[in-house]
Amino acid sequence: MTSHMTAHAHSIHHRRAHQGLHPTVYRSMIVLTIWFVLSIWMFFNSGAYVGLALAMITLFFLIIVAIPVLLWTTWLHNAAPNETRSSEESFHDWALEDFATWTGRLDGREAAMQILLPIAAVSIGMFIFGLVFYFDVPHAGY
Repeated sequence: MTSHMTAHAHSIHHRRAHQGLHPTVYRSMIVLTIWFVLSIWMFFNSGAYVGLALAMITLFFLIIVAIPVLLWTTWLHNAAPNETRSSEESFHDWALEDFATWTGRLDGREAAMQILLPIAAVSIGMFIFGLVFYFDVPHAGY
């Protein structure tokens, strides 16, 4: 049993590890951020100074999305051709391989879940919170 565990651990350390995220992960982050902002616009657009508040929220999240997109496109234009392989392979293949982090390696699926879980929770939570606010608060309706 010890030799099997040693062989398994040995094969894990020699698998190829990705240094960058798959484009599907970036696209998912953008879609979830857009869902979050649209939830705010749909459910919380009443009251004094709401236009200014919504404009600031939208600008803030536009910047949050723009920074990773600009970094990713800059990396794509300046990276060596063999470094951009993650943008050419399928998400399924990318998820089956390792993802390198500062603290070690993770399974690609696990890395994608850890990255997407916080923004997904906030987006879904804001949408549900907005639905409750819209249907429960009498003055919130249009």
